[in-house]
This record gives sequence, C-alpha cells and structure tokens, in this order.
Amino acid sequence: MRALARVPERAAELRLIGIEVRQGDLRDRESLGRAVAGAGVVYHLAGMTRPAGVPASEYAAVNVEGVRSLVEAAGAAGVRRVVHCSTADVHGCVAQAPANEDSPLQPRDACAASKLEGEQASREAAERAGVELVIARPSRVYGPGDRRLLGVFRAIARRRWVTLGPGRTSCHLTYVDDLVSGLRLCGDVSGAAGRVYLLAGPEITTLDKFVRLVAREAGVRSPWLHVPVWSFRLAAAASDAFRAEPGLWRARLDFHTRSRSFDTSRARVELGYDPRVGLREGVRRCLEWYRGRDWL
Repeated sequence: MRALARVPERAAELRLIGIEVRQGDLRDRESLGRAVAGAGVVYHLAGMTRPAGVPASEYAAVNVEGVRSLVEAAGAAGVRRVVHCSTADVHGCVAQAPANEDSPLQPRDACAASKLEGEQASREAAERAGVELVIARPSRVYGPGDRRLLGVFRAIARRRWVTLGPGRTSCHLTYVDDLVSGLRLCGDVSGAAGRVYLLAGPEITTLDKFVRLVAREAGVRSPWLHVPVWSFRLAAAASDAFRAEPGLWRARLDFHTRSRSFDTSRARVELGYDPRVGLREGVRRCLEWYRGRDWL
C-alpha cells in the first residue's frame, strides 16, 4: 500500500504499519503520476475543508481541479478504479430526513459547493480515462485522530459548552472505522462502479442528546444553557468578514442549527455496508484518545 502526503513527516505513523509514504500534492501532476503508478485501486481522501478566509478559487484548485488531475493520472497509469471521497454536506440542510443519494443537492458554503463540483469533475475525467469511479459521501467523521470535533468534546468536558438554539437538530456521525470499512467496500465490490453511496453511522440522534452523551461519558454534569441563535448571526457574519478563526464562524453556527440525517440503505444493500460502532462506544474511544494527549 502507498499513501501520498504533502508533508511525509506528518504521516510517519503510516510507515509503522507498512505503508509507503510519498511526498506530493494534488496540484502537482507529476507527483500524482508517481503516486498512482502500479496501483489497482486509488482512494482519494484528500481535500481542503474550511480554514477561515479561504477564497473560492483555492477550494476549486484542490477540490475540483485536484480531483480531476488525480483521476486523469490514474487513467494514464492503468488504474482500474478510483474511490472518490466527497461529503454528505453536498446535500446541505436536510429538509426531508433522512436524505438519500437522490435527495436535492444544495451545498451551503464554498467548501461544500467545491466538493459537489469535484464530483462532476471526477465523473467527466473517469469517463474520458476509462476508469471505474465510485463516489462516497460520508457524514461528519469522528474518532481517534480527529481534531474537527475536539473543540466540542473539550468544551463539554470543561463545562463550557453552550448550545445555540433548542438543540433539536438531527446529528448523524460516522465513526472512522465504519468509514474505512465502507470505503474498502466501494473499492472491492464489482457492482459499485459508477455509483454514489452515503456512508454514515448506525445511529441518528439530536444535538442535545449527543452533548448529554459526551458529558455523561466525560463524567461531568450535562450542559443546560441554551441561547438564541439570532444573537450570534450578526457576530458570525462579522467573523467571516474579518477572516477570524472560527469561534463564531458560520460553519460552527451550522453545527448547532443544521439538521443532518442520512439513509444508508443503498450502501447496505449494494455494498454490504454494516456500520457497527454506536455513538456511546465511539464517544468513549474519542475521549480516551483525547485524554491520552492531554487535550481535554
């Protein structure tokens, strides 16, 4: 197995389990060609997420053109299949829950919009190159190694969490082990070629219930404070305008106010996808990993 990393030193743990790590970048076509040479299946997991103040052109360079370049490089190298990891965020706020792969696509920000464009770019490139393409759309991923939800866990564990709004929005997470299982199936199942699959965990909950679960497993009193959403909207807009770090950033506001729940029936039936890590066990593993690094 082989992995591509912009900074190989940050992927040192992969070498410990026998994975070859090569230096490269999605914007460097030569490095992509070297990375995919001799591969049968390529898993594309990289992308730009939501750093503050990034223009749409930067998202496009990585999440659209970078994907296109990778699929083209795979085709030139004779790769059989590319599994492109997109995101369930392309569905935006789920009006009729749970969303399935045919639900409306309505990305709410530049990052999600670029991921949707990247899906189309990958399809076009795969068709030209004669490569099988499978698109996976995972819901928000959590587990050991994740830092995107660290702030949530830390705020709850330190009894500083405040919920914006009533906390009744749906919350559907994917534990990292279940995601890996789903992605491997996308690469292995012959009938998956040309298909799109939503990958999510076995449980749908609400934000309030998730917060209470984290608090219980962290051994602290459940947060009780809720504040109106409207009071933060103007501050969030100002935060975006000044390119501040995401204390009041719109993406953080969406975490409190945007419902996300997904129907994984297609992946279960066609791939045999069977997510097994429930929220309680997943939260326990996260807390243990964070505590082991004194991050809480």
